[in-house]
Amino acid sequence: MSHTSAAPPLGTLVALGGGDDDALLALLCDLLPKPGLPVEIITVASRDDTRSARAYERALHELGCTGARHLRISEHHPADAPDTLRRLRRASLVFFSGGDQERITDFLLGTEFLRVLQERYQQEPEFIIAGTSAGAAVMPEYMVVQGYGWRALRKGGMLTSHGLGLLPRLLIDQHFVERGRFGRLAHALLAHPMCLGVGLAEETGVIIRQGRYAEVFGDGVVMVVDGRHLQGNNLGRIGRGEPVSGQNFIVHLLVAGQVLDLHSRQIPATTEEETEATKR
Repeated sequence: MSHTSAAPPLGTLVALGGGDDDALLALLCDLLPKPGLPVEIITVASRDDTRSARAYERALHELGCTGARHLRISEHHPADAPDTLRRLRRASLVFFSGGDQERITDFLLGTEFLRVLQERYQQEPEFIIAGTSAGAAVMPEYMVVQGYGWRALRKGGMLTSHGLGLLPRLLIDQHFVERGRFGRLAHALLAHPMCLGVGLAEETGVIIRQGRYAEVFGDGVVMVVDGRHLQGNNLGRIGRGEPVSGQNFIVHLLVAGQVLDLHSRQIPATTEEETEATKR
């Protein structure tokens, strides 16, 4: 099913910015209705996919998620293999590990596997898709695949590509604070001004419900960059290697417990903030 459907998705997405993911795995086990339900671990983003999968299997089993198994997708294990599709249709949680997000799309775009994943996310309230690092960046309609340091602020120094299409009009970047990625996300919004940018620090993420409400969790900061009132976008007028320009970005810094409405792009006040406001 296309992500452009008018009905909001019923499933849940969980995206982590990378780093230590022990807290994320514990959160995922808590989100499952029952601990023994099938969890499929997809490590295609990693070159050493078997080793990574074994580590995740072990960690999830120790947390009580005894149904966690490696769902191998690779050059020799196609996503549309009958047994792979059967397991996808039974899974309560599909988890994408970190690595190179382009490997995820290389193997999944245009497949029946992705169609089923999108359909289940759209239609099933208890279905969960989660990802860390590259596994988080790949979820939206577009993803940032290149851009480093000062070069990311020059035309051609940042590159985006199509993601899995689970979240329209959104860009998620990871390791955001630790690797200084504000410049490349801002550049990406010049290229895709209809999108909202969400930068996840390590050990920090969002739980997205109904494709709309993104609740922050973890120890760090989520930076939201909104370019809907952007002015002075020079991207279409400059040559490769020239510096990019744009004004009127709106930036929010969010911490655990705050919720971002991805549709209105507003942050509702928490009860604590409302209480403080009444005192003033």
